[in-house]
Amino acid sequence: MKKMETEIVVIAAGPAGLSAAVEAAENGADVIVLEKASTVGGAANMGMGPLGIGTKYQKQQMIDITVEKAFNMFMEYTHYNVDARLVKRYFEQSAETIEWLEGMGVEFEGAFRYFPKSEATWHIVKTDQGIGPRAASFLNKALYNRARELGVEFLLETPAKKIIMKEGKVAGVLATNKDGEEIEISCKAAIICTGGAGANKELIKEETGFEHGKDLFSFAIPGLLGDGMKMAWEVGAAKTQVRIEMAACIEGMDNLPQSIPNVLMQPNLLVNKHGKRIMNEEEMQNATYLSNVVAHQKDKVCFSIVDSSIVKYYIRNGVDNVSLVRTNPDVSDFYDGVKMAEKNQDSGLISADTIEELAMKAGIDVDALVETVELYNDYCDSVDEEFFKDRRFLRPIRKAPYYCAKIRAGGYGTVGGIKINENCEVIDNDFEPIPGLYSAGADSCNIYDDSYMFLLPGNSMGYAINTGRIAGISAVEYVED
Repeated sequence: MKKMETEIVVIAAGPAGLSAAVEAAENGADVIVLEKASTVGGAANMGMGPLGIGTKYQKQQMIDITVEKAFNMFMEYTHYNVDARLVKRYFEQSAETIEWLEGMGVEFEGAFRYFPKSEATWHIVKTDQGIGPRAASFLNKALYNRARELGVEFLLETPAKKIIMKEGKVAGVLATNKDGEEIEISCKAAIICTGGAGANKELIKEETGFEHGKDLFSFAIPGLLGDGMKMAWEVGAAKTQVRIEMAACIEGMDNLPQSIPNVLMQPNLLVNKHGKRIMNEEEMQNATYLSNVVAHQKDKVCFSIVDSSIVKYYIRNGVDNVSLVRTNPDVSDFYDGVKMAEKNQDSGLISADTIEELAMKAGIDVDALVETVELYNDYCDSVDEEFFKDRRFLRPIRKAPYYCAKIRAGGYGTVGGIKINENCEVIDNDFEPIPGLYSAGADSCNIYDDSYMFLLPGNSMGYAINTGRIAGISAVEYVED
């Protein structure tokens, strides 16, 4: 067995772990980072940027968002079921964190909304390829370079296996390298940042009731199996509810042109398997709200329905709502996508020449859907008496062919599992800190309660980076005490 020694061990090198390592090293600590994968950044390499509140970008863009406003929004949204002290500390630090990242060479495009009804808190990382997914890989690279500059040692392809405790305190971390050799690292503090359990189908089903690939279509980044949570629970950490960070998606659309999901995620007619409407479809732009609705329906599925006249309207005028993930309102290749789906036999997209045929193919109650469409068309000629949808989005379903897509619960992986306080100290069932043990990022993220706060976009990465920094600060204070 190989033996090593340091002051602080950071377990995993996503944005939380990288931020914790940099913050601790900047404060003078010796740090070793253990990472299961062969590269750093984790799931966040697919992201675009963190939340910031009260930043210079928001002030320059005349965006009216303050810590007080965001905090009150957040706490009202969660009905005060979450740790107000942790939320407040995270939000207060978030603007300075943007500047902290800029000091490492990270540049930002500005502050943006994710969708029209959200606030402009999402600080998109500037790249050489414009705004789009994977922008945050540039941020992760900057954090990694800064950590190495500060002397942080990275052991890649070396997963942590166990937290070593002596006399009730963290005394080390046991790991295994790619050659199977065990490594025991003596340390005074450990920071768990392993990114949740998004690829652990058994744990997800046990904790949430969802079956991945059947009624849940969330990201499943290989290697995210809940290792950090299990290590923390083994040494007495209190357990919090493990949830999915919800964001609805269309089943089976991954390989189709963006025009398909862009058309079918508009505020179209939305029904369940009983053929009934279930929400004001304007709110479909918030993928968390939509996921919540879907999760409460039979077989956890809903159907977005359009006719040919609606498709032609979108092709001619562009879609009603765009987001920073689907920024292009142009859906002129929609019919090319339909042909591709038919060729691929994608089950998520269904077309038919009659409403009755559409219902039968989709598994929707035929008579109920016919009645719903008739009633909905009447609303389009007057007002929506059922869910009060804005007239701008009321378009009748009358012209064949008809199209519908299966809307499923989706998301970005799991959040929660390890209970922490506002200092990112892992606490036990008596709410007492476990000496030397800290956690940041998805493993500890229990600030949303049952619904991801999409109205303040950038929360996933913002929480990870800021709690990473808080954990790094707290760990240094502990080891120096």
